[in-house]
Amino acid sequence: MSAGITDPLTDTVIDVSAPAAAPVAVAAASEPTRARRRRRLPAPGLIVAIAVLALAVAWVILPSVFAPADPLTGVPADKLQGPSLAHLFGTDQLGRDVLTRVVHGAVHSLTGALVAVLVGLIVGTILGVVSGSIGGIVDDILMRIVDVLLAIPGLLLSLSVIILLGFGTVNAAIAVGIGSIASFARLSRSEVVRVRRSDYVEAAFGSGGRFLTVLRRHVLPNSLTAVLGLAALQFGTAILAISTLGFLGYGAPPPTPEWGLLIAEGRNYVATAWWLTVFPGLVVLAVVLSANRLSQAISRRTR
Repeated sequence: MSAGITDPLTDTVIDVSAPAAAPVAVAAASEPTRARRRRRLPAPGLIVAIAVLALAVAWVILPSVFAPADPLTGVPADKLQGPSLAHLFGTDQLGRDVLTRVVHGAVHSLTGALVAVLVGLIVGTILGVVSGSIGGIVDDILMRIVDVLLAIPGLLLSLSVIILLGFGTVNAAIAVGIGSIASFARLSRSEVVRVRRSDYVEAAFGSGGRFLTVLRRHVLPNSLTAVLGLAALQFGTAILAISTLGFLGYGAPPPTPEWGLLIAEGRNYVATAWWLTVFPGLVVLAVVLSANRLSQAISRRTR
């Protein structure tokens, strides 16, 4: 016989011996926990992007492990051979292994992209922080300079700088970096202005904090996180820009196995040896897309 309590208003019996709904409540409460755990797991696309970038970095550090052959010396008897087990990316017009040249060319393209990002990041961030923190006429002058840089197309600005500096991978990287200064300056300045107007920064100044101390402890740590996401995005853009300059002949001179130069050397053989341009182009595309995917992940984490 089940135990119950009679409701005096409705003359109905309420069964108090029914099992409690605690398991249902526990299951419902565990659903948000599972959802949070799923959100913490990296997306498959991000895992692939990190793997591609890790492989590219490994090519830079240990190219001889992945491609022990000489990237500059070829075998004339093996010229213009298609992709095979012996030559996964085929061979070029001089009998050189294309995969070997792509692997050894990573050090030129990726190092140049890193130099370009560092130039834009350091110079642009300094300009943005000075402009946003000081304000007034200093802000007006620096931002007008940035506006002029933004008005010039990036490739045209890079070409102008590299003509002044001379050809070569390092000069091309510096030219690309100068072209990205304006983007870093704009973003860092807007972030500094946003953080400076927050309550805790005003409270720090109101409690007697010095300008440089407040800037170092509160403004910079909370305003430069978004710049890191832009740096990852600019890394992919710098690879494209340096490859473009190399394709046009403004980068590393032949026979340097730079990625843009590899694509340029194979354009005369597109009809008969498509692998000379397709495989280096796919490598550039994969690295750039991976850098962009990593940039999106960093931007989401810093919001």
